[in-house]
Amino acid sequence: MIRNIFLDLDDTLLDFKAAERNAVAQTLTQVGVAVNDHVLRRYSELNESQWKRMERGEITVDQVKTHRYELLFEELGVIADAAQTTKIYEGFLAAQHPELPGARAMLDALFGRYRLYLASNGTARVQHRRLDESGLRRYFDKVFLSQELGANKPSPAFFEKSFALIDGFQKDESVIFGDSLTSDILGGLRAGLLTVWFNPLGKPVGEIRPDYEVRSLDEFPPLVASL
Repeated sequence: MIRNIFLDLDDTLLDFKAAERNAVAQTLTQVGVAVNDHVLRRYSELNESQWKRMERGEITVDQVKTHRYELLFEELGVIADAAQTTKIYEGFLAAQHPELPGARAMLDALFGRYRLYLASNGTARVQHRRLDESGLRRYFDKVFLSQELGANKPSPAFFEKSFALIDGFQKDESVIFGDSLTSDILGGLRAGLLTVWFNPLGKPVGEIRPDYEVRSLDEFPPLVASL
């Protein structure tokens, strides 16, 4: 029987792609970079590649934040301060919290029946503001952010530090739900949790194999109830 549910935030509850696109467009405009679909797409690709490097332990979160802009500015032939651009971007991103369809209904279905915990690699000040302004914080017993724990998903240390902060925690009563195979699912598997992959686009499973998979958020509550 499941008692504890760890939930990812970005692209599981909140539409990070929409938030990112809006925030990047505002940021680049402010630093004097012409914005178009190609530039926004390249930023997203560079950003994702840097986060994958972080998940592999090659770079830190702080390096992710600056490297993505350094690489973009180099490609565009733009001279701009990547560190300052990052600060501007985080301010715009913190104000962006569009929800994925069905996210609120899913949380309502889970709330009160399970202990819900947020598990995110996002920047602490950004995620805290988004949780507050979106009204999602009330659903969670605790919020676990990598920057505050000193360890990132999928590292086992992220989960072990989280487990230590939960009274009466038992792994065999716990599940993690998220959209990222390399962060949420791999991390959950390494930590000994049941894993449920949110896969709305029907992507193929590779070497990282989740225990369960759902295509829509409304599939998750009945699945958890059956475990």
